Amino acid sequence: MDRKKNLKIALPVAVALVTAAALAWRLGRGADGDGSPSYETRDVSRGRVAAVVTASGTLSALVTVEVGSQVSGRVQTLHADFNSQVKKGQIVAHIDPSIFESQVAQARANEQMAVASVRGAEATRAEARRQHDRTQALAEKSHVAQAEAETTLAKLEAADAELVSAKARVAQARAARVQAETNLAYTTITSPIDGVVISRDVNAGQTVASSLQAPKLFTIAEDLRKMEVHTDVAESDVGRVQAGFPVEFSVDAFPGERFRGVVKEVRYAPKTVQNVVTYDAVISVDNSDLKLRPGMTADVSFVVEDLADTLRVPNAALRFRPPGAATDVAAGPRPNGGRGEDGAAGGSRPRGPAGGAGGDAGARGGGQRRVVYVLAQDGTLRAVPVRIGPSDGSSTAIVGGELSEGDRVVVGLAGAPVPGNAPARGQRFGRFL
Repeated sequence: MDRKKNLKIALPVAVALVTAAALAWRLGRGADGDGSPSYETRDVSRGRVAAVVTASGTLSALVTVEVGSQVSGRVQTLHADFNSQVKKGQIVAHIDPSIFESQVAQARANEQMAVASVRGAEATRAEARRQHDRTQALAEKSHVAQAEAETTLAKLEAADAELVSAKARVAQARAARVQAETNLAYTTITSPIDGVVISRDVNAGQTVASSLQAPKLFTIAEDLRKMEVHTDVAESDVGRVQAGFPVEFSVDAFPGERFRGVVKEVRYAPKTVQNVVTYDAVISVDNSDLKLRPGMTADVSFVVEDLADTLRVPNAALRFRPPGAATDVAAGPRPNGGRGEDGAAGGSRPRGPAGGAGGDAGARGGGQRRVVYVLAQDGTLRAVPVRIGPSDGSSTAIVGGELSEGDRVVVGLAGAPVPGNAPARGQRFGRFL
């Protein structure tokens, strides 16, 4: 029993000793013969650094019209199909006009009857006028009683009223005839715009019923050579996106190709989905080659800050601290309200290396203060305070400090994994230029 107990104690101790020895050996691999560590370095280079805001959106035509039918009936013929090019006023479909033609004929007959009744009412009124005039003349000479003259006057007034009523019936019949003719004209469906048919929702012989809502027959998009991308930009990024900003985006149909556009407007109306607030940024796109199609999903990058020729260092150089050094010697006040090295967690904009939003750094007082370590010729490290600008997720622009092109900045210990461009915990990078 004592032997088993000793084995239970000795085994974990032996494992711990072996692990500690292996760790010590691994840490010592990068050391020189004198025990000093060796470092992984990268050269300070010059080039482009572009900070972007990423979002997703959907391509759509500038104008899309749903063509429907205002009358019910059977679709007699179709004159357009998917991808048909149509002109404004061009006939695209016919509804069977038989019922509406009969309604027009009936309405015209009713109008003719109303016109005839007016003529009869006019004749009756004329006769009543003559009788009243004769009776009134005789009454003035006392040849007939005055009551008889008043009776003829009442008949004359009744004839006047009947004539007015007959004329109103003519107007009513004419309106019914116009309505019937209009319904007959609606059996011919025409295109309201120049464009291309992107959807056909009926077949010849199908019956459509127009009651509370007009049935949709076609969806016609205006000239697809000019399109728009409607994107959902997070509220944390919408302040950085303005009209006129250049945009690059990709679609799944052409994964190796980048398309360009310009921000047309950022709409004020918010959209809230599961407590996430976004705003619609509309992008104008030139689609002269007709590669892009309505409904495609676009992964969009808004170029919010672009430095074409600037000093830049790998992000790992800003994260590196030699053993025993302070965590952040000269970083100064942290952005984003001091929420740690990752900035505002969960945003879609690219983050600067271990220090908030990289695209904002160059705009606040000449850049955020940080420290990088330069490896001298004699193997010693020198801490160099710098001011950083925008970051594209892999490199960060240097907008101030004593760094020069070609300096060797330390990115990690030799033999250890370099955390250079990996996002810090809680940090997300989108697509970068």
